[in-house]
Amino acid sequence: MRILLFILVPLFLVNPLHAQVKTCTCESHFEWVKKTFEENDAGFQHILEKKGLAAYNIHNQLMLEKIKKTANLTDCSELLLEWLKFFRSGHIYVQRSETTNDTLDPEIYKIDFSQFEKYVSEKQEADFEGIWTTGISKIGIKKDGEIYVAFFMESELATRKPEEVLLKIMLDGDRYKTISRHNIGDPKMIGKNNIQFEGMSTLKRLNPVFSDDPEYENYYKTILTREPYLEELSASTLYLRIPSFQIENKPAIDKVLADNKDIILKTENLIIDLRNNGGGASMSFSGLIPYLYTNPLRGVNIEYLSTELNNKRSLEHSTNPNFNENTRQWYKNHYDILQSRLGEFVSPFDGDVSVTQYDTVYAYPKNVGIIIDKDCASATEQFLSFAKQSKKVKLFGTSTFGMLDVANMYYVESPCKELLFGYCLSRSLGLPEMTIDDIGLQPDFYLDKTIQQHKWVEFVNEIINQWN
Repeated sequence: MRILLFILVPLFLVNPLHAQVKTCTCESHFEWVKKTFEENDAGFQHILEKKGLAAYNIHNQLMLEKIKKTANLTDCSELLLEWLKFFRSGHIYVQRSETTNDTLDPEIYKIDFSQFEKYVSEKQEADFEGIWTTGISKIGIKKDGEIYVAFFMESELATRKPEEVLLKIMLDGDRYKTISRHNIGDPKMIGKNNIQFEGMSTLKRLNPVFSDDPEYENYYKTILTREPYLEELSASTLYLRIPSFQIENKPAIDKVLADNKDIILKTENLIIDLRNNGGGASMSFSGLIPYLYTNPLRGVNIEYLSTELNNKRSLEHSTNPNFNENTRQWYKNHYDILQSRLGEFVSPFDGDVSVTQYDTVYAYPKNVGIIIDKDCASATEQFLSFAKQSKKVKLFGTSTFGMLDVANMYYVESPCKELLFGYCLSRSLGLPEMTIDDIGLQPDFYLDKTIQQHKWVEFVNEIINQWN
């Protein structure tokens, strides 16, 4: 199996051409981001050719008018992200650096946590008010007049502070709407103890907890888990939940597969739930492919844009103690090749397509249903592009995010060390004939809105058991 690393660990660099800059404005940040992106992003030229220079110039002019009026660094980072979305929706990143000295604080909702906890613990009816968790953050929601205010109480995220406002919820006609400076969609209550937002983690109620239907609790067990697990749905069907393909999750994924190999190879049906799996690294799913394999797998290769800035990543990886010697040597060789061809696109593979073959085709699992949604992206879409070639596999759910054509993100710090900017080093050799970015992969079975999310596993289980 070829290895394409989707490295999401920030690697901080300072552009030496700007290292002496002392004072930055939003306009100077924009000039730096724009120049860095135009010169180094592997997807820039593709979109420029697709949309045209005239459209790009108009976009620049309109964004610059907004940027010149912006002094707040948080607003500036959001405008820069808006500028980047001319090119694509994913595999782009602009965020305030943790080292910034920006003096404008985020919106704060002053509240006494102990009194709030006492207040919500006495509630008799389930609504948005309460104390909730995303798995890494503790969120309070309090109704203030006609608006529900959601604020952080605790968080593992260093950039989030107690009482900082996350979002607000208001009634608009017959439905609730989200007010947020972030890309967070409207809320939907699932049962009495869970809120589903578009564009952010699901919230699970911590206090007060109301009696609820067990099917809701089981659904949120699967959605909120941060660890992969396998369980038996019936004698004929296993359920495998993989919430992430991040490289740090590979040992846990491999362990689940190894510990359950015997039962997997004796069970007719396997359901793999990848909802909300935003990707990670291709090596994280390498151990799963053999269970699905039925025929040689074709994968379109990628090519890297060689620039002095981009090539530094390979040089840094060549001395990274977290990689084994073979991997470090691969990156050293890759760096030497890239440096010899500055300004060009360079593929580390022989040919445009790689073909992967295994010696064994397992009889079981006989049928594999993979559950996907709009939050499946990047390396997850790469996995799906392999999996769907198998005769065993059908995809269930909705279209994926569409974030694969331009990949291998790299993160650099702005000259003033106020912003962290992420762009991409590689592009697919399938462009422009096979485009996935901002389109996504399509399911074989579309699970429409009449099938509620908490019933998806039940629906897939019913379908694949009809095939036996």
